[in-house]
Parts: sequence; structure tokens; C-alpha cells
Amino acid sequence: MIYSESIDRLSVHYIGNRLHSEPINISESNIIVSTEIKQLLIGYFLPSFMTDDYNQLYHDSGIEYNVVYGAANAIFDNPENLYDQSVNLAKHLYEQSTHPKIKGGEFYTVYFKDCVVDGETLDAVGLFKSENKDTFLKVLREGGNFNLESEQGINIKKLDKGCLIFNKDRENGYVVAVVDNTNKGIDAQYWIDDFLHVRQRKDEYSNTENVMAMAKQFITKELPKEFEVQKADQIDLLNRSLQFFKEKDTFDIEDFANEVIEQPEVIESFKSYKKNYEEEHATEIDDCFTISQHAFKKQQRSYKRIIRLDKKIQIIIDGNRDHIEQGEDEKGKYYKVYYNTEE
Repeated sequence: MIYSESIDRLSVHYIGNRLHSEPINISESNIIVSTEIKQLLIGYFLPSFMTDDYNQLYHDSGIEYNVVYGAANAIFDNPENLYDQSVNLAKHLYEQSTHPKIKGGEFYTVYFKDCVVDGETLDAVGLFKSENKDTFLKVLREGGNFNLESEQGINIKKLDKGCLIFNKDRENGYVVAVVDNTNKGIDAQYWIDDFLHVRQRKDEYSNTENVMAMAKQFITKELPKEFEVQKADQIDLLNRSLQFFKEKDTFDIEDFANEVIEQPEVIESFKSYKKNYEEEHATEIDDCFTISQHAFKKQQRSYKRIIRLDKKIQIIIDGNRDHIEQGEDEKGKYYKVYYNTEE
């Protein structure tokens, strides 16, 4: 969990959809809010962020061309620069707001003092945008009666878009956490790709996440293309892969290949597939790294170890492959399952 007790500076502007000729409204200065409102804003801005899965700012032509990176540098060098940089960031965001589905909303630039993240205390620059408004009812007492009025406002339990840039590892694009809870399609690219311009940070979390995704895809998609393999054998490889990541502290591609895959011709195919996977996904997976148990626990949920037969029969294999046999007789195809106890 990421937490801070202090908002040092705060600036708010309104960003419309440039494609629809909606305006950008720039405030004249930072806003001053009470301690109570600051605590409400901390509860609005921070809880949606997940630790471990971090990104970094970058640019294909060089990190110095990343607008958000330049603004973060200026703010960390001198927090009094926050208002001027918030204006630059607001204009930059407006220029990227050209997809027809992008909603207008308030854009916040925040300077947090003493953010606690993964046990480390760091200052952070927060960038947030609120796009969706909820309807709230106000109950008013008028004389001896009550009346109801409705208002549009921000639900502080639902953060739409956010970014936290921690003052760490500046030379590599900082340590960055990102949230986008509103868009998952092509219209989401303007916040993550066009405005922030971030990519996954290369660390033990990303290495673990990527190699587990790659191994799963190799076993379920690539392996049947090159070799004759039964579904039960694929699931057995998935189970052995999970066992490897669960029991080991470090990943070594040679150990994984020899202990999990075993067969030399399949090992060769796996290593070749790893290179193709890295090129296709524009990422690099180290051959040796410390395994992140947080990434393992998240990624293992995607390892589906189920054989689906016809429409309503499922066999879940979460143990010994030797307990299952596959065959065919005059009645058709069948699976034979051996067991010791029944519950």
C-alpha cells in the first residue's frame, strides 16, 4: 500500500476534449485547501495504486523528450515550480485528448511529501484526472419540512486516472505507478502511452510476470504446433512450472528448462520462443533473476489447468499426471482417472 500524510502543493485545471473543441481552463494559481480536505484527497488519490507493478517514463528519441519527465525534474528540483509545470502538463494532456470517447474532467497536479512505498519514504509527484461524475442527493430542512436536491460531483471512492512519480531512479525515468480505471481500449492509450509515455519497469516483478506469461503461452499455444502433445501433458507442464516458481527463490533459465521441460528438442524450441516473445512484446526477460512472490501469486491465477470435454464435463488436474490415462475404444474417446480417496 502507498501512503502519505502530507499534500504539500496542489493545482487543478480543467481539460476538455480537443477533438470536440471543448476548452482547456487553466486556474490562476495553486489552490489552498484545509487539512480535512487534504485528508479526503489522500483517500481519493492513493488507495487505487498497487505496489510492485511499477513503470518508468521513457521516450523513443531519448528520455529528455518526455514532457512528463521534464516536469517531474523541475518539480523535484524545486516544489515551488509545481504551478508552472502543472500548466505545461495540462496543455500537454489537452494536446493528447483527441479520441472521440475521451471525457473532459479536472486535472490535478499534486506534490506529496514523505510517501511510504514498499517500506521506503519518498516524495512524489501525483497526476490525476477525474472524468466521471456521480449524482448525489442533498436533504435540506426548510421550515418544518424536508426537501431534496441533486448535485453532480466526484465520488472519492472511484479514482478514474492517476500516476505517481516517485523521486527515485531519475536517470532511468523514475519509479512510476499508474492507474486507469475508465478505459481499456484504444481510447485509453492517450493517458498511458501518449500523455505519460511509460513502459514497464525492468525488475524482479516484471521479470517474473513476463517469464510466467511467456512459459504459459509456449506450453498452451506454441508446443502443440511443433510437437504431438496431449492436453494432460500440457497441464502437467503448467503444474510443474508453477511448482518451480513456488519453490525457488531465483529463476535460472537452464534450471527451468532442465527441471520442467526436460526434453532437449522442446528445450531448444522454448529458448527460441523466448527470443521471439521478447521481440513481439518489446521486452527483455533476464535469464537469471530473483523471483517475485507477489508476481507469482498474481500470475498463477491465469494458469488454467482444466480439460474441457464436450460442453459440460471438466477435469481439473492439480497433481500427478500419472493418475490420468487417455484412450479410445468402440464407445469413443475416454479419460481414466486413478485415485486413493474420495471426498
